[in-house]
Amino acid sequence: MSINRVKGTYDVLPQESYKWQALEDIIRKTLTLYNYKEMRTPMMEYSEVFHRQSELSDMVTKETYDFLDRGDRKLTLRPEGTAGVIRSYVENKLYASQELEKIFYIGPNFRYERPQKGRYRQFYQFGVEAIGTVNPQLDSEMIILAYDFIRRLGLKGVRVRINTLGDDASRRAYQEALESHFRPHVHTLCRDCQERIDKNPLRILDCKIDQHHVAVKKAPVPLDHLNSESKAYFDEVIKHLEAVGIVYEIAPKLVRGLDYYSHTVFEIEADIEGFGAQNVLGGGGRYQSLVKELGGPDLGGIGFACGMERLLLALEAEHIELVKEKSLDAYILVLDDSLKTFASKVLYDLRHQDLQSDINYSFKSFKGQLKHALKMEARYLVIIGQDEYQQGFVGIKDTQTEVQENIKISEITQYLKEKVGK
Repeated sequence: MSINRVKGTYDVLPQESYKWQALEDIIRKTLTLYNYKEMRTPMMEYSEVFHRQSELSDMVTKETYDFLDRGDRKLTLRPEGTAGVIRSYVENKLYASQELEKIFYIGPNFRYERPQKGRYRQFYQFGVEAIGTVNPQLDSEMIILAYDFIRRLGLKGVRVRINTLGDDASRRAYQEALESHFRPHVHTLCRDCQERIDKNPLRILDCKIDQHHVAVKKAPVPLDHLNSESKAYFDEVIKHLEAVGIVYEIAPKLVRGLDYYSHTVFEIEADIEGFGAQNVLGGGGRYQSLVKELGGPDLGGIGFACGMERLLLALEAEHIELVKEKSLDAYILVLDDSLKTFASKVLYDLRHQDLQSDINYSFKSFKGQLKHALKMEARYLVIIGQDEYQQGFVGIKDTQTEVQENIKISEITQYLKEKVGK
């Protein structure tokens, strides 16, 4: 019987994992510069963390993996990272310090949707959250961080699409305007949107089925329903972006795909060969009620997330290598079985000095060992033969210059450290 991977999942093979590690390294270095610290939350939460009465997005209502554990507790594999981070923030009373909490996370999420290139049922995201205050300057920092990160990857034409939903009062006014606008067209909308018109008409703007519907194209925009406070808040965000030269455009119909957003929402794009119009690499926005909904104080936050598979596809499309796969510093070739014990000591000594080294364990002939060493792109070959060993030497060959020298056994590690530059 052949057992294959689960539909919508994938394997990261050994010859590909270095790309993921390089991307994660840039993520961690960039976020450290901005003083964000990592949080790791469980991949599953009690279902109430995601299935809240206020959250009616397709992601939560249609795409979550829900199950009962052996204690008949309702659990959900996380479909996104923010809600779990907020649950942890509240449960661990991180708000008690009354300081802004700046957090990032990296990990898998799960959504039951149609798999396609760059979109999987298990997918990885890194995300960033700043929790504890409402401040337009903080909103701009989050956008600047997302913009800066994408540029650090080497991608070109990076830009921001930004909008605002306003505060609670502005959002309610906008929802009422949308309901009045869509009500005459309700019977021409898809079945889901016919229900959304009463529950949350903003979700109609995000519908994949009705996205080309004339009523959607002519729908009112949030900017026309902002009160003076919300307009001033958004203007302040824009001023900070302009102060540092961020390339942005105001996208009047951008609402993002989750219901907890208010005030600032944004997406980050770049020019990517072959991606066409689907060049969004990440996005996020401000949330005002999520902390309170999950049992905490009335504190706001803002965050964004990027899909790591999509980032890797973008880098591949643009022929950007974050790092080359690390080749071996040294590979040990053993010409006589009686020298295997000595070879183990040499191998340990090399690794102890941080020299990336390996040896063949398949009992191959010298020719077979050499073939494997060259396939591994080892820079130096340490050749242990009986005659040389008896004289207190080994042969060390530079595979690039093909120059071979006899080196004293006591000087092997020092010789290679100097050659490799470690």
